[in-house]
Amino acid sequence: MSMDIKQIQDLIKFVAKSGVNEVAIEEKDFKITIKTNQEPTIVTATVPTAAPVATALPAAPVATAPAAPVAVAADNNANYITVKSPMIGTFYRAAGPGKPNFVNVGDEITAGKVLCIVEAMKLFNEIESEVSGKIVKILIDDAKPVEYDQPLFLVDPS
Repeated sequence: MSMDIKQIQDLIKFVAKSGVNEVAIEEKDFKITIKTNQEPTIVTATVPTAAPVATALPAAPVATAPAAPVAVAADNNANYITVKSPMIGTFYRAAGPGKPNFVNVGDEITAGKVLCIVEAMKLFNEIESEVSGKIVKILIDDAKPVEYDQPLFLVDPS
């Protein structure tokens, strides 16, 4: 069983709406755990060798490569919204070398607009905005490593 990023995103949305705290799916060469805590959904995926299992668990996290929706947090120092990285990886402003940047400072964005790509373990994850507004600042340079929950963009929602 191999899931593409769209299937994983659909599964995340389903789990978030269902109210379940955690779902773990494990196959011979694929494992995914989705946890929710009334905050942004966190997904972890690993490639272990284990017996097939599909369960809903109350705890037991598996910490590896999250692939989740963009975390959004209000900045107390300003009226800006901080868009944070949902995973550890490499930040890219464009779809490839020579391609235009997804967004630039001053661009108006809407929810669902691709802001950047975070590459993790050879998977290029498009990071979509969960808010509408104007890009005020880009906080990370192109092709630089990012940590989970690291601020990427400041957005003025007004």
